[in-house]
Amino acid sequence: MVGLFWIAEGDVYVGAKPSGLAPGVRLSPEGVVALGEGQSGLHPWKDVRGLTVTDVPVKTLRRRVGAVTDRAVTTALNFVEPGSGGADDAPALMTVRVETADGDQELAVHTAAAIGYSRAETDLSRALLTRLTEGAATVSGILAAMSGWGRTREGGSPRAAEREALLRKWLD
Repeated sequence: MVGLFWIAEGDVYVGAKPSGLAPGVRLSPEGVVALGEGQSGLHPWKDVRGLTVTDVPVKTLRRRVGAVTDRAVTTALNFVEPGSGGADDAPALMTVRVETADGDQELAVHTAAAIGYSRAETDLSRALLTRLTEGAATVSGILAAMSGWGRTREGGSPRAAEREALLRKWLD
């Protein structure tokens, strides 16, 4: 995970990578791909005039404390009655708005950050989404860089400073 993006094996998603019928958005060289039940389709880059994300959970001390508390309660419940706690908790949803000449479409995506995103990563990610609407050369360069990083990355998400550095690099 880098900013609002989940990058796995060369694929770039906004929010978490969806599985099954879960909602999601993949950024492909061809365009913005809506995934999941009730929101399938392709918006070619040549038609995309704007790409924004709303409802982004911002990382705060209250969220961090809440996550630790939730984990402790889930652990206690599972100790008393295995399988009883936390299994049904779905991640928060964000909204990806795709603006085209034919109108706007709002697509749901799950957040990939359990306790929210930093303001810096959110701002850099939003700037990157805006850059993707500037033309084919910009799209191909940015997505190639993001995909290339994803294909060579092993393990989990990088630390915050590296994530911010990557977002800045992809913006240049």
